[in-house]
Amino acid sequence: MYLSKSEFRLVFRKSSYSGSTNAACVELAAAGRLLLVRDSKNPDGGMIRLDLPSARRLIARLRG
Repeated sequence: MYLSKSEFRLVFRKSSYSGSTNAACVELAAAGRLLLVRDSKNPDGGMIRLDLPSARRLIARLRG
C-alpha cells in the first residue's frame, strides 16, 4: 500500500554545515526503515529512497 504526501508528514533535516544559502544541499528524512534524500532547492521534486544498510554504506563512502 502506498501513501500520498497528504496522508503522512515527513520531517526533513538539513545539515548544519550547509549554512543559509542552500547551495548544493540535500535534506534527509527517516520513513520507517527507509532514508529519504531530496534536493533542498527543489523539495517538491523527486526523492531517493535508500534502505538503511544502503544508506549506511553511502554515508561511509562519502566520509571516505
